[in-house]
Amino acid sequence: MIKLQQLIGLPVLAIHSGKYVGTVKDAWFDEHWRLNGLILEFAKWFAFNVRAVEWSDVLTCGEDSVIISGEGAVKVMKPKQVKRAFYCGIVKLKDMPVITVHGVQLGAVSDVYFFPFQGTQIVGYELTDGFVSDLMEGRKWLKSPSDPDDVLLGEDAIIVPAVSEAELEPVAASNFKG
Repeated sequence: MIKLQQLIGLPVLAIHSGKYVGTVKDAWFDEHWRLNGLILEFAKWFAFNVRAVEWSDVLTCGEDSVIISGEGAVKVMKPKQVKRAFYCGIVKLKDMPVITVHGVQLGAVSDVYFFPFQGTQIVGYELTDGFVSDLMEGRKWLKSPSDPDDVLLGEDAIIVPAVSEAELEPVAASNFKG
């Protein structure tokens, strides 16, 4: 499993030339919150476009860099095409509240986990209740329900089944290689 924030800031290199093509700034998702690709950092202050790499062109996500299929994999997109992203989309996943169908807030999204396969969906959420709570109790891990229809990934909140409250675990318990 990969934590999305482990990818942020990594250099992106083309496999055959070894050329540096950018730095991972964010990730963008489709309407079902499947990973579509990575958004690269851009050098211009007032950029009217974003540079992105589709997830199908990402060959490897290592500890120190991301390797893509080639320099041609970097596409230019309009910012409004990035509807759902972790940090910078129209709908931002970072800090989005996670609430049960009974109205109990479980926390806010601080990170997401996914498997490094093409078109992968989010497999879990790292939740926070704020800085003090993180220090005192630690962050919580919530595994995504196996049926994607059990989760409503809305524009302002993530709605999960009531049983999710009982399934919360400490973040350390989620650090498995499954």
